[in-house]
Amino acid sequence: MTDFKQAMIDTADAVSEVLDDLLERMEGPENRLIEAMRYSSLGGGKRVRPFLVVASADLFGVARSRSLRAAAAIEMIHCYSLIHDDLPAMDDDDLRRGLPTTHIQFDEATAILAGDALLTKAFEVLASPETHSDGAVRADLCLAYAKAAGDRGMVGGQMLDLAAKDEDLDVPAVTRLQRMKTGELISVSCEAGCILGRASSEARTLLNGYAHDIGLAFQIADDLLDVEGSAEEVGKATGKDNAAGKATFVSLLGADRAREQANLLSAQAAAHLEVFGDKAALLQELARFIVIRKS
Repeated sequence: MTDFKQAMIDTADAVSEVLDDLLERMEGPENRLIEAMRYSSLGGGKRVRPFLVVASADLFGVARSRSLRAAAAIEMIHCYSLIHDDLPAMDDDDLRRGLPTTHIQFDEATAILAGDALLTKAFEVLASPETHSDGAVRADLCLAYAKAAGDRGMVGGQMLDLAAKDEDLDVPAVTRLQRMKTGELISVSCEAGCILGRASSEARTLLNGYAHDIGLAFQIADDLLDVEGSAEEVGKATGKDNAAGKATFVSLLGADRAREQANLLSAQAAAHLEVFGDKAALLQELARFIVIRKS
């Protein structure tokens, strides 16, 4: 576990360096936009999605100079989604990663623009020859990220989440919602490593199964933290889902059954990667970490 934690730290630091370079400050009033983008994306976080990009790409011998750019792009998309999710029109949160949310630190208009700019910047990075010399690989990355982030993925899942406030959802409905809202970006993070490494269809199938399982395990762990964690530990307000009467894995299954399901999914995810041997050790550790994390 020590090696895994250090690998997470090292990858997070490396991705932060790339983001720091990509989000270069400028002169003039538009620099306020850059500062908001930097504030939201350089303010910490576990960097789970970037870690998945880098670790999955490592399975296929991809150069870090390439995988770190794809990892930075997925983090930009993730951070854009957090900025918009926190807005008063959405989840109306004042705290993120233990700090004021972007619209509180700056203002709502700047936060919206920062989210817009991070999303589009991500595709600028993916489309650049610096990410990969093969245009077909770059096009595949752009297509995969767009599908994962769009109406059939993360954004569509957020729409389902908004609609769910007025509906009584069952477990399959909550699973579909969270698969779109949270799981698609996790899945495409693993897919990115496969695209960069020109992996075989068999390898892609295994990584896809792994990503599917950790995506659901991740969300169940989040639901448990919302019920059992403190704002100080989690870095954001807790208990909001329960207060809003929203259906979650915990509200539908109970905490004990939800935790049991998360552990089952974690073990199942790790098993998908056994064929890769020791090369997949960090990804397998991540599957275990996801269900025991405290934030």
